[in-house]
Amino acid sequence: MNLRPKDHEEPEMNLTSLIDVVLLLLIFFMVSTTFVDESRIKLQLPQASTEPAAEQKKDPIEVAVTATGEYRVNGQVLINTSPSTLSAAVSKLAGERRDLPVTIRADARSSHQSVVTAMDVLGRLGFKAISIATVNDQSTTGPAQ
Repeated sequence: MNLRPKDHEEPEMNLTSLIDVVLLLLIFFMVSTTFVDESRIKLQLPQASTEPAAEQKKDPIEVAVTATGEYRVNGQVLINTSPSTLSAAVSKLAGERRDLPVTIRADARSSHQSVVTAMDVLGRLGFKAISIATVNDQSTTGPAQ
């Protein structure tokens, strides 16, 4: 006679296959998602040539970056090099118009961060037509030796 009670096994639910399916769905949706690039600034890169353009009009807004990192807006030196000062000067000059073309002229010895800060400020203000000006160095146009 067997007086010991029988051990009842609890039914289990195997979740391994369900976890696999959920993981595959997650990977599928991550790969198929398109990311919106709203924060990118569209730059018009300069086309360097030996001859100046035939009809080159002066842009209404010109931001110059000096070798020391100072900013000049249409030739006027700003009181300091902070991005807020640059933003205020460009906003005052442009008013409500954001379709004006803007040219950034940077000295060859200026820091890269100063130029990027100027581009960032112009992008945050909403300018779309930002171009970077180049200057031909007449001393290097001769044949290489």
